[in-house]
Amino acid sequence: MTTRITADGRDGFPVVGGRYRLVAARACPWANRSIIVRRLLGLEDALSLGMPGPTHDERSWTFDLDPGGRDPVLGIERLQEAYFKRDPEYPRGITVPAIVDTTTGAVVTNDFAQITLDLSTEWREHHRDGAPDLLPQRRRDEIEEVDARVFTEVNNGVYRCGFAGTQEAYDDAYARLWSALDWLEDRLRDRRYLVGDTITEADVRLFTTLARFDPVYHGHFKCNRNKLAEMPALWAYARDLFQTPGFGDTIDFTQIKQHYYVVHSDINPSGIVPAGPDLSGWVTPHGREALGGRPFGDGTPPGPVHDGERVDPAHTPLR
Repeated sequence: MTTRITADGRDGFPVVGGRYRLVAARACPWANRSIIVRRLLGLEDALSLGMPGPTHDERSWTFDLDPGGRDPVLGIERLQEAYFKRDPEYPRGITVPAIVDTTTGAVVTNDFAQITLDLSTEWREHHRDGAPDLLPQRRRDEIEEVDARVFTEVNNGVYRCGFAGTQEAYDDAYARLWSALDWLEDRLRDRRYLVGDTITEADVRLFTTLARFDPVYHGHFKCNRNKLAEMPALWAYARDLFQTPGFGDTIDFTQIKQHYYVVHSDINPSGIVPAGPDLSGWVTPHGREALGGRPFGDGTPPGPVHDGERVDPAHTPLR
């Protein structure tokens, strides 16, 4: 569903504070992007957040973390209900992130790539004071160029490795993934962020894959040439972002592992969730300040995480 929520409401869905609910599971990297951008921009009061649990069946993501197993705002047990409210014959997978119109209970959009772009541009009226510009106009072309390679070769590349049906397909996916990761390692040796000297949408899109790399993709998806922790520039870059408000405080490593190792029963039929890896390295000094840069540009860091949205302290090395 590619309907957009815009300032002018041209698709029939104008930006209205409090009208919509972002449904985004912490476990999912595509959904995690929207959680990060919402927090960086300070949209918590304008766009509420519903969080399904980390596992789901073939039908839908479910709200099993909420009291009674129902989303407290939408009143539904399965995200599928909001999809079918929009289209009773909806034929595709029930995916997150999705933005639901609370006035009708129907999904407006599940276009994960466009959602974060629109949060940055169409929702400006509701941005917090000091919100960073994640899409600086003078950098848009370079951001789009970097995003395109990161999306096809890294964000999607790990999945191509994990779900390859033949040795040939896996070998090709593996080669493409590591070619891109080597390119990123080289790019980040002498620059703090992917594009320019501030955090942009490009960093958000790469970070959610990096956060899942050692806990999941290295072993579960057979992306095992190196661990992220063995790539000096990428590992320092990932730690830098993780320790930046708005990034690491959205990461629930336990839910991430539960999602991949339980849901992907064809890859992991035992359903056993590994105990490792050791997460303490995420909070060690990264030294990236020496490269300069201003994380939030002319803006400021987001404030404390809102009540009800904090990651379980047992699921993160952040304290």
